[in-house]
Amino acid sequence: MSSTLFTGGRVLDAEAGVLREGLDVLIQDGTIRAVGQNLSADARKIDLDGKTLMPGLIDCHVHVVAETLNLWSNIIAPTSLAALRSARVMEEALQRGFTTLRDLGGADVGLVQGVEDGLIDGPRLVICGKGLTVTGGHADLRPRTDDRPTMMHERLGSMGYVVDGVDECRKVTREMIKGGAKFIKIMANGGVSSPNDPIESIQFSRDEILAMVEEAENAGIYVAAHVYTDAAIRRCAELGVRSLEHCNLISPETAKIAADKGCIAVPTLVAYEALHLEGKRFGFGETEFAKIDTVRRGGLASLEIMRDAGLPMAFGSDLLGELRSYHCMEFELLAKVLTPAEILRSVTTVGAELCQMTGEIGVVAEGAKADLIVVDGNPLEDVSVLMGDGARIPLIMRDGKVFKDALN
Repeated sequence: MSSTLFTGGRVLDAEAGVLREGLDVLIQDGTIRAVGQNLSADARKIDLDGKTLMPGLIDCHVHVVAETLNLWSNIIAPTSLAALRSARVMEEALQRGFTTLRDLGGADVGLVQGVEDGLIDGPRLVICGKGLTVTGGHADLRPRTDDRPTMMHERLGSMGYVVDGVDECRKVTREMIKGGAKFIKIMANGGVSSPNDPIESIQFSRDEILAMVEEAENAGIYVAAHVYTDAAIRRCAELGVRSLEHCNLISPETAKIAADKGCIAVPTLVAYEALHLEGKRFGFGETEFAKIDTVRRGGLASLEIMRDAGLPMAFGSDLLGELRSYHCMEFELLAKVLTPAEILRSVTTVGAELCQMTGEIGVVAEGAKADLIVVDGNPLEDVSVLMGDGARIPLIMRDGKVFKDALN
């Protein structure tokens, strides 16, 4: 792999929230080998001409197998077709500057390997396998009158796996770990896109959640939970769940409990904004819109509540199918409450922590993976430079390989 030397730009230290002037960055063999002044090497030299070099972006809540908003269509697609569609979703995300995606249900180790082997020009993929759900829960997409078996998890295009009872929860958690899961995803609350469960529905028993948390911890990983309501969030935090997805209806008291327990939240405001804008076009009815409005109204308030409680937040989008065109709108929504520095930490260092890759990604530092983007502007002053589907990101590098270069 060729070497690259970046000079003449500003380097973002996302954790400190500052731009560092006068630093050169040397890339060799997919790794950041040196960061310092007046570096020299036998390498391709890229003069940044005052632009900003920063870590590649990390989205901690995606579903790459959900190529269409018709979720049943994703499930019944042949696995070969589902894989090709997923590759397209991943390639689009990389071109927006996202060099790592944490998949919250659907992707398998084959897609991970496809990226590592160079078959997919996409971001690094961190997977949980399938999202685990109870019968009739958020990832059980069968209508009430549908008595088809629940074995659809065997298909790549399925995001969920129906499990009931402590023993089955343990067994399937172990299956996910065997299949390459780096964390476990559970559906602990009702959802917007599922047909049978109201938002306030509490899902999984305490013993079931404790069993899955124990199995995850035994393997050195953690549990992430789909949660909206305050009761569901508090319950999960108290039971040892580490990653709290969505959290739209959280209270200050619960946010403080979650922070004290060492949890990380992943708000996904753009998912509900996009559904609000496009839901009718895709056949959403009155019931779905009522759910959407409930969580959408709580979104911005939840950001302020979680920030004030000291609960770390990672960047997430959770956009399904055709709605992924709204991906970068999440920056715009976050900016209504959070500072650019807070947003940049969410999409770099906090995301790296959830991916259990602290120090490896999300930083421009010696020894880290060479996941880097060049930004035309100062993201600490104007985070909108990360919007526009990568229009102001002229260079994208993952593992030292350049996937976009518009600097020349």
